Amino acid sequence: MNKAVVEQLIKAMPSTDGAGVKLLRALHGPSMQRRLDPWLMLDYFSSDKPDDYLAGFPDHPHRGFETITIMLEGRMLHRDSRGNQGLLEPGDVQWMRAARGIVHSEMPQQVSGRLAGFQLWLNLPASHKMSEAQWRDIDASLIPRWEHPKGHFLRLIAGELPKQLDQFRCVDDHSIGPLEQSLSEPMILHGEFVSALQADEALEISISEDHNAFIYMIDDGLIINQQAVPGACMAVLSRQSDRLRLYGQGAFLLVSGRPINEPIAQMGPFVMNTRAELIQAVEDYQQGRLA
Repeated sequence: MNKAVVEQLIKAMPSTDGAGVKLLRALHGPSMQRRLDPWLMLDYFSSDKPDDYLAGFPDHPHRGFETITIMLEGRMLHRDSRGNQGLLEPGDVQWMRAARGIVHSEMPQQVSGRLAGFQLWLNLPASHKMSEAQWRDIDASLIPRWEHPKGHFLRLIAGELPKQLDQFRCVDDHSIGPLEQSLSEPMILHGEFVSALQADEALEISISEDHNAFIYMIDDGLIINQQAVPGACMAVLSRQSDRLRLYGQGAFLLVSGRPINEPIAQMGPFVMNTRAELIQAVEDYQQGRLA
């Protein structure tokens, strides 16, 4: 077995999206999209300043991929051109397959307090890019949870883990994440070590050998093997890794997926395989044919 080695550390860059929401963007750009195929983007947003988030993400289009929104704190309302509507509360997850096209909005439902969470973009193979759009809200209660006697926890959004992980024990009847997707078999794990987990009690998590994997550290204080990884950084894990050894203190998001190995052509919210397909997506949106 090969323990995970940090191949590259990437500092998340301050950015804005939507109508001016402030966030940190860790995964973006063609070279990293190829390296972490099938993942296209990772954003982390966290602020208790309403001016950073109140404008939200008004109506905007997508085609060719899936979005996964993970709410950690606060409330966000989703509406889309298919007539779907759902309110994300703390701990909830939303999965949306934009596929052939959808127009949606994501608007904060609060005027004070902290809004925090992640959004991932997961690519679709050519065979599914023009399928029908789908949408699902996943209640926090459906996400299996592992707990540690010292108060640490893990939440499995996608993938499968053993019921017992070192000193972490699954407290639910099932140990399979509710977001099941067979095209790239994603694994998504959110966790927090509330106090220092020592090296001799490190958490070891298996990673599929044919997956590309990375971990985003929300806080300083977490260590992969013997390498400390700063907060607001994404650690790209070596392809030879089949397990992750993690300890220290802080919160993180671990993500992996089986690559689809297809060309990536992106123009903003559209991700296709060729430039001609991108031009068609823009035309379809402008002519009201996207959704």
